[in-house]
Amino acid sequence: MIAADKPIWAELPVLPAEELVPLVQSLEAAGVEGVWAPQIFGAPFTTLAAAAAVTKRIKLGTGIALAFSRSPLETACSAIDLDHISDGRTVLGLGSSAQSQIEGSFGMTYGKPLAHMREVVGQVRAVIANGHSGELGRLEGEYTTLDLSHFRLVRPARRSAIPIYLPAIFEKACEQAGMIADGLLGHPLWTTDWVRNTVRPHLQLGLDAAGRQRSELDLNLMMFTVINDNRAEAIDDARANIAFYTQSPQYLRYFEAIGFGKEARAIQAGFAVQDYTAMAKSCPDEMVTAITILGSADDVRAQVAERTEFADSFTPVVPQFGIEPDKAAGYRQRIADLFYR
Repeated sequence: MIAADKPIWAELPVLPAEELVPLVQSLEAAGVEGVWAPQIFGAPFTTLAAAAAVTKRIKLGTGIALAFSRSPLETACSAIDLDHISDGRTVLGLGSSAQSQIEGSFGMTYGKPLAHMREVVGQVRAVIANGHSGELGRLEGEYTTLDLSHFRLVRPARRSAIPIYLPAIFEKACEQAGMIADGLLGHPLWTTDWVRNTVRPHLQLGLDAAGRQRSELDLNLMMFTVINDNRAEAIDDARANIAFYTQSPQYLRYFEAIGFGKEARAIQAGFAVQDYTAMAKSCPDEMVTAITILGSADDVRAQVAERTEFADSFTPVVPQFGIEPDKAAGYRQRIADLFYR
């Protein structure tokens, strides 16, 4: 049984089959609500399809799939295929990512992310709902126009609508999720104060603008979590990870808003010259502890309860960067011991 009063999700990394299969099966056996497979570069659908074949109940979420790195038609068809394989357990998380990654690494158009995302969501939903009908015609868009006059799925999607979650860090993205999404996947850089004082009211603004009820949207908070009785060690183990996630210039306004603008600028200067040591040194304890849920099991339980007061579900994740694999595995086990049993 889950040792929490809200549904809990887990992150599912890319792993060899002999590691992935027992991991996802153990998560399902422990009662975990779902798993998120992130996209760094490779699409998350592959990992989730492998997980679908060896599970029966657990939800399978792309957390997140990059919305602008592929055609909306490919995204829709990938979600449809995964939903068939999993017998209707797909959750489609779509995110804009950083402009430098989309335009630089992928060579795709970024544009105005809110408008671009709204267009992608609309086109993906149209394909899922009516791709089998042969009646879609042209889906006109500012960023992508799909001529589907001769397109037809081999068979209807398993469901006429697959839940779509949008991630956010800033206010307008929270509002957009409230207007058009089935879920909001909270950024792990969020602090408790940001959730309470910024996310909550702006999400409600979006819901109100669309005439929706709060119960129509699932707010899932993804949180960096380090369980360790040695608080100083926990902070050190989380530091490089926070520094890595701070490197995007797009996030500078957020760090200024939460009181760490000077530190974020120093971290970004270190990243510009690939000086990872300088990045970590520029990330003070106060910045790490404001963002990361850390400390003893009792400390973590209390911090999770405070941060998720307004949330519907949550996802504790172990820092990915600056930590040895064996140590990360130990932290994952402590999360399981605290929350899954």
